[in-house]
Amino acid sequence: MRSSQELTSFLESILEKAKSRGSAGETEWLEFKTNIGDTHASITYEFLGHYLSGLANAACVKDVAYAYLILGIEDSTWNIVGTNLKMESAKRSNESYELWLRRGLNPSLSFVIEEFDYHDDPQKHIVIFTIPAASGEPISFYKKESIRIGSNLTDLKNYPNFLRKILNSETDWSSNIIEKATIDDLDPEAIKAAREQFANKHEEFREEMETWDDIKFLNKAKITRQGKITNTAIILLGKPESEVLISPAVAKIRWILKDSKENERDYQIESCPFILASKKIYAKIRNLKYRFIPPEQGTLFPEEMDTYEPYVIREALNNAIAHQDYTMSGMINVVEYDDKLVFSNKGNFIPESVKNVLTFDAPEERYRNRFLAQAMVELKMVDTIGSGIRRMFNFQRKRLFPMPDYELSNNRVQVTITGKIIDNNYSTLLAKNPDLTINDVEILSRVLLKRNVTSAEIDYLRKLKLIEGRKPNIYISKTVAQTVGKKVSYTKIKGFDDKYYKDLICQALEQHEQLGRKDFEELLIDKLPDILDREKKINKVGNLLTSLRKKGLIKFNSENKWVLSKTK
Repeated sequence: MRSSQELTSFLESILEKAKSRGSAGETEWLEFKTNIGDTHASITYEFLGHYLSGLANAACVKDVAYAYLILGIEDSTWNIVGTNLKMESAKRSNESYELWLRRGLNPSLSFVIEEFDYHDDPQKHIVIFTIPAASGEPISFYKKESIRIGSNLTDLKNYPNFLRKILNSETDWSSNIIEKATIDDLDPEAIKAAREQFANKHEEFREEMETWDDIKFLNKAKITRQGKITNTAIILLGKPESEVLISPAVAKIRWILKDSKENERDYQIESCPFILASKKIYAKIRNLKYRFIPPEQGTLFPEEMDTYEPYVIREALNNAIAHQDYTMSGMINVVEYDDKLVFSNKGNFIPESVKNVLTFDAPEERYRNRFLAQAMVELKMVDTIGSGIRRMFNFQRKRLFPMPDYELSNNRVQVTITGKIIDNNYSTLLAKNPDLTINDVEILSRVLLKRNVTSAEIDYLRKLKLIEGRKPNIYISKTVAQTVGKKVSYTKIKGFDDKYYKDLICQALEQHEQLGRKDFEELLIDKLPDILDREKKINKVGNLLTSLRKKGLIKFNSENKWVLSKTK
């Protein structure tokens, strides 16, 4: 932290520059406020959090490393008047105000707070927030993404070009070169395993690979960059003692066996190389035979299968490896119980929600570790980026088991894979109603597992007569098998497929040549499924437009309106 003298010099320098700009003293990345409070104040406690979000996002758009929010400065005059905010004693919702702010920001934002009395005058107390620019994904405050435009704080979703710039701004840690590392820091057995897995994916190179030395192979497999060792190379192929080369990042996977009372019965920790470590962790998992009587068949003879689909175990583990935030210095965890597996990794969930993954079933536009993820695809450790989660859901569905259960909080992703039937009504529903969409089944699974279900989702399931009871005591209907066949009402509730809506968009542009976002919202809102509330319908319209743009079917013109592409 800087001394009071250093902070005084910094503040005076900032104010001098602000005054030289006259009425435009504040910028998108610089904001002055005086007092804080719930009413009759320069800024409220909650709005300060939205300013942290808006300034971080604006700093990224303006290509500056940091933004600043300074309390104790009078707006427009730039006079130093002091603020009533004292961070040490400030509270919000019965907890530290600083902790409340940090908890609301997603992804986590390493802003710095510095306080001092200007020229030792307690009446001129100053609080300076130094806010790093967003990188790779927008900063939200309690699920709202803001941005500073001119002197106004506004909703980021209204500025798709700025959002696009933020999404494309991230520096990929996994692609960074470790200058002091050499190929001698990689494990020969791991390289051998990587060669075999690369050949399994690329049979056309199997014979030619015999002539490649290790350097050429690693370049071809996109693990190194021009022969130089990357963080990805150490994570996937590094010797255990080479983990220190990525410090303070951590590359470790921990398997823990627990009983039903949460007592730890056994554990094992594996370091890099992860291409071998992941196989050792997989081998520790007791994938025993599960015997059950299919609920829809009415037979007395049980069937037998593995408790877990092997693909699901590997995909969940390798997803954690691919998406771990290694800079947070945490381990990847696999916790095994008698009837479930729990996988967890550090870092927020990039697609924001599981629903987004299931609905759009397309590769993500942004990745935390793009270089690492691509290398894992080349080594056949994960599916083509973006398709694995949906396959995990479909495997669980075929088994009549609950869907993968995701918990996304506190910069951590946790997914639980259940290895048994836990409700016959649910399993009968899946067996007899193959027309249910994967989104329908995911919501029903949350009902089954007593997870959060929105009012709109409850209304949707109730209209289909899939559930009974009242919130919070909602349960799967026993008579569901006879109700799903009502095709007309079912379609009205769940909507049409995306092609229908995209065709409407293109037809409208053929008729009117150019249209704005609001025009498409007016066209589609009433046609989208009843399960979506108005905000989600608006987001759906934006996603449809984005999908058409990526396919080269529509584009923006000079008036910032949507038009058909010439190639259409």
